[in-house]
Amino acid sequence: MPLFRNAQFEISIAKPSGLPPPSGPEIAFAGRSNAGKSSAINTLVGHVRLAFVSKTPGRTQLINFFRLNSGALLVDLPGYGYAAVPEKIRRQWQGLIESYLKHRESLIGLVLIMDSRRPLTALDRQMIDWFAHSGRPIHVLLTKSDKLSRGAAAAVLQEVRRALQPLGPQVTVQLFSSLKKSGVEEAEAVIGGWLVPAGTVGGDLADTPAGAVDAPPGA
Repeated sequence: MPLFRNAQFEISIAKPSGLPPPSGPEIAFAGRSNAGKSSAINTLVGHVRLAFVSKTPGRTQLINFFRLNSGALLVDLPGYGYAAVPEKIRRQWQGLIESYLKHRESLIGLVLIMDSRRPLTALDRQMIDWFAHSGRPIHVLLTKSDKLSRGAAAAVLQEVRRALQPLGPQVTVQLFSSLKKSGVEEAEAVIGGWLVPAGTVGGDLADTPAGAVDAPPGA
């Protein structure tokens, strides 16, 4: 059974105080608004409407938890970087994302969504630099790769890998297309690898300590 198939919605929370008690390893998905995060999640789980897809960036205002067959959870974080969102809402989102990423002991890794046509924006780099200090792995999905020619996509992949190479093997990068359903098996192999050493087989993920971090990029 593929890692993400048959994921089931569990809970949405709007405030840090609403976070449920840890009940399994958690894999967070984050990215700039309109980078294709919801579409990527829906493609991975094989469900067209599990994660909300909006043509208006900045609509996802909650942290959404989805339970996987393995017992792990997929955690969909609010998109960041959409300037048209009112400042009060942006501060609320930033606090929500920061509290989760900084203090959630059951979080084992971050899947960062970037539009392959506009990768490594200032906010993307800020998120990577910030989260890398936790020591947890980061896997970058360069989405919408079908919008590029094969040569251009390969060049973007090489460029992003080269830029992130100084962070070491904890940061990995791949091409991904929700439209073509390409990159799914590669993503499952990388992310599934986080679960095995973390304790899904015979261990306790909730004991994984949170890293020392400062603050994530603004919402």
